[in-house]
Amino acid sequence: MLAITPAAAHVPVILDFGDSLTAGYGLAPDQAFPPRLQAALQRRGIETRVVNAGVSGDTTAGGLARLDWALADKPDLVILALGANDALRGIDPAAVRGNLDKMIRRIETTGAKVLLVGMLAPPNWGEEYKTEFDRIFPDLARTYGVPLYPFFLEGVAMKPELNQPDGLHPNERGVAVLVDRIAPFVARLVGGPS
Repeated sequence: MLAITPAAAHVPVILDFGDSLTAGYGLAPDQAFPPRLQAALQRRGIETRVVNAGVSGDTTAGGLARLDWALADKPDLVILALGANDALRGIDPAAVRGNLDKMIRRIETTGAKVLLVGMLAPPNWGEEYKTEFDRIFPDLARTYGVPLYPFFLEGVAMKPELNQPDGLHPNERGVAVLVDRIAPFVARLVGGPS
């Protein structure tokens, strides 16, 4: 006789798609944002599998080029966290917007939800660039009706005690702050208690 067991409950897959801030530049692998987000959700009673799809140095163009490969994990939710390197390099905001727009549309064709994670331009490219760049994320969130976490580094940027010596990448304490702030958004999107 064959033993028939009920199918295991679906564990939501979260694709954390970003750059060095996602990849965990300068940190031990278990201290990067994705595994720490998974642990934070677990503490809330939400079982998930958070896939670290961060590539250090990646721009929105690089992300667009590798998106289909990353979507092979068939995620339920994609945390789209690209744009920091575009801003640091002064890449034309229209190109950044176009790349993010294509990524959101592509993700939505898979049926996955999107959490758009915003980035702010540094002031060194001038006020006009900063204004145009900083508008990209709220505009796209409105256009596609996707939730927006306005600024990935909220609570950590410009705080030396929460960053590595380069002043750009969060240290372990900084990642803890980011996780504490973003976990409630993610919890709501995967259907658990926030």
